[in-house]
Amino acid sequence: MPEGNVPSEQVKLSCRNVWKIYGSQPQQFFDGTKGNVGDASAARDLAQNIRDSEHIVAAANVSFDVHVGEIFVIMGLSGSGKSTVVRCLSRVVEPTAGEILMDGQDLLKVSKSELIEYRRHKMGMVFQNFGLMPHLNVLDNIAFPLEIQGISLKKRREKAREIIDLVGLQGREASFPSQLSGGQQQRVGIARSLAVEPELWFLDEPFSALDPLIRRQMQDEFLRLQRELNKSIVFITHDFLEALRIADRMAIMRDGEVVQIGRPVDLILNPANDYVKDFTNDVPSEMVLTAGDIANASRPLTPEMGHIPADTSLATLLPYLADNEAGIMVRDGDGNDLGAITARDVVKALATNAPEGAGA
Repeated sequence: MPEGNVPSEQVKLSCRNVWKIYGSQPQQFFDGTKGNVGDASAARDLAQNIRDSEHIVAAANVSFDVHVGEIFVIMGLSGSGKSTVVRCLSRVVEPTAGEILMDGQDLLKVSKSELIEYRRHKMGMVFQNFGLMPHLNVLDNIAFPLEIQGISLKKRREKAREIIDLVGLQGREASFPSQLSGGQQQRVGIARSLAVEPELWFLDEPFSALDPLIRRQMQDEFLRLQRELNKSIVFITHDFLEALRIADRMAIMRDGEVVQIGRPVDLILNPANDYVKDFTNDVPSEMVLTAGDIANASRPLTPEMGHIPADTSLATLLPYLADNEAGIMVRDGDGNDLGAITARDVVKALATNAPEGAGA
């Protein structure tokens, strides 16, 4: 989990049994079921029947919750359905069946005018291609959503200047998109989506078009903004290392279906199938394992042991163990002792999660 805010247990957004079918008669397969067709096996059978009927299944029985203040990452290969799902959440694409609840309100039942109000005041969206208007400078690109809301020129520019400071674009207010680097253009896109102070923030592969160094810088900037703003976020990516850096929880999709949901470390330690395992196979365990993940509750605790927080990474933990041969205590955020760790525990954890064939 990224450092910073701890997500609330309160659910901000629920995606329940959402389907998106393309074809001549997509509704024929649901007949009042709202997409809830039974267990996962029944849903897979229905998806196959739909494909056999010469329809395309872009999203199949997708369900998950996003908590207040959580970064929920959806990832998968190209064609897995991840971008379709995020567009269904905002009704940029209309789902064929299912429910999408924001604060308990089903967004699929609101009127067109109500949906426009949700988008104008409660949702922010950032996409891979930036979508900046070439004839507007940075200040006016960022202020544009506020113009749509009918806010006066003075007030929307004041707000835009505040956000420019937030995303680090000071001095570029009068620049046009063609005069900006890719990273700067993406900052403008992020700033524009924040202008409406959204409660929900949708980001669809926002950094994938950037060079690796700039991409990492933008990930750092994104996490900094989240620490300050504490938004409820759905973030789409095909890059597991990117998901690893930013996700509180994540869902992996394949062929329109959600294969597994959990914390990144859960997916690495306990992949649901070979597909998930292939995604996580090249991730070094020391990047994700923490002291809390490998704390040994049965190991005796002694007064001379020091203590470390449960979220301490293995890479950070090793110097402590070098100075404490007997081990070190692990404590959670509430001050509870979870157990102790020795160097042997670390070696065992790394060996257990080593890729197949390592050392051969």
